Amino acid sequence: MMNRCGKSDSPIVPTKSPNKAEGPAAEAVEGRGLAKGNSPECNALRTQSREGALSAFERVRQAAKNDKKQRFTALQHHIYDVDGLRAAYLGMKRGAAAGVDGQTWAHYGEALEENLQNLSHRLKRGAYRAKPVRRVYIPKVSKPGELRPLGVPTLEDKIVQRATVEVLNAIYEQEFLGFSYGFRPGRSPHLALDALTVGIMTKKVNWVLDADIRKFYDTLDHGWLVKFIEHRVADRRVVRLIQKWLKAGVLEGKRVQSEVETVQGGSISPLLSNIYLHYTLDLWVQHWRQKQAHGEIIFVRFADDFVAGFEHRQEAERFLAELRERFAKFGLALHADKTRIVEFGRFAEQNRRKRGGGKPETFNFLGFTHSCGKTRRGRFTVLRQTMRQRWQAKLRALKDELRQRMHTPIAEQGAYLRSVLLGHFRYYGVPMNGPALCAFHVAVGHLWQTVLRRRSQGNHLPWRRMNRYIERWFPPASVCHPYPLVRLGVLTQGGSRMR
Repeated sequence: MMNRCGKSDSPIVPTKSPNKAEGPAAEAVEGRGLAKGNSPECNALRTQSREGALSAFERVRQAAKNDKKQRFTALQHHIYDVDGLRAAYLGMKRGAAAGVDGQTWAHYGEALEENLQNLSHRLKRGAYRAKPVRRVYIPKVSKPGELRPLGVPTLEDKIVQRATVEVLNAIYEQEFLGFSYGFRPGRSPHLALDALTVGIMTKKVNWVLDADIRKFYDTLDHGWLVKFIEHRVADRRVVRLIQKWLKAGVLEGKRVQSEVETVQGGSISPLLSNIYLHYTLDLWVQHWRQKQAHGEIIFVRFADDFVAGFEHRQEAERFLAELRERFAKFGLALHADKTRIVEFGRFAEQNRRKRGGGKPETFNFLGFTHSCGKTRRGRFTVLRQTMRQRWQAKLRALKDELRQRMHTPIAEQGAYLRSVLLGHFRYYGVPMNGPALCAFHVAVGHLWQTVLRRRSQGNHLPWRRMNRYIERWFPPASVCHPYPLVRLGVLTQGGSRMR
């Protein structure tokens, strides 16, 4: 039986540059592992010829890797396979929000096999209909007072989308370039951050383009997206399935449909955005660097956030001008106020001092403020510190949450704050960011003390007792990520970081 439970294959370590050319360290950092959620998939038992019969997804991967122009005509049966649908259901969060139909994970699972069989039959005969997503708003972390719109699909739509992503990942993971990191199996924000740091430290980077795409998810053109998908997917049933989700619309008082939007929150939205940017941005950047650039260029993209490094300012300005024209062709635009070219690199401070300027400018990427710094030996390094806006926004959110929990037992409050601090340290615990971690640790302690003192009028809570609470529940502020050069050196298995 296809897709039975078993251990997935180990990740593959690359032996050449993902871009088939000499590229910066920002592009070749690790092998490509199996897609997240593919653990139920395994290769069949050995045949009589003692050669392992490949699983269905593995055959798709190999075909996509061997022939970059092959178009796949038979993919739908992988999506409506009951085992794949079951794996998609079991991989979902149990407490995820319900869609417009109110169906929850637990309620759907009461008659799971019957529901999955029914869903499979509807997919097989083309009777499946996508429902509109339910619109919700969440606060923007870096912009207090502003809200980010999200869409909550129905449970069955989530199941089918996850199953579709598994199939399409087998194709597009062989297609995506090495400098793309967002929402891909085996990749993470920290790998993107490390690739950017190593690229700046080891390449001739003197200028950095800090760019921001204005309302990317709201301006993604459905027509172009379908054309991009059809480059590799010739199965019209799969294309129509994706079009059903694109045209399902949003339920916000009334049903709203658009031809230029993909709703954030669906399981397939990250993959669709990666496909769109692969053809509109990534391939263009690769061609521009190989054919038009004279100096060295690095490029790192995580979803719709990207940073480019240049040796010459003239090339950075020409790149930016041509990128604006490129985006305009596909209905995209760069944010005028958030896109800028900054002088950054090992010689930035020296060059600015000669011109009578101040310290080199900084830029933000994936929650970190990047600045030019020096090691204890006086060597240049990229200093990554927690963005002040993120730091303050998290404290504001904690303050509101602790007010809601003011009269809960101290043990429950301590356990909650411990989980918050652990999550903060696991993400922001990068080398040379220790002072910011300690400051956040102290700020949370003072915030907790303020809330506990307000539990009653006579509760003064001296610091000696408060310090015992902190020692009992708070984890120590610690760096949990290795240095970028160390991590990338391990992932390349002793090979050159510049492949």
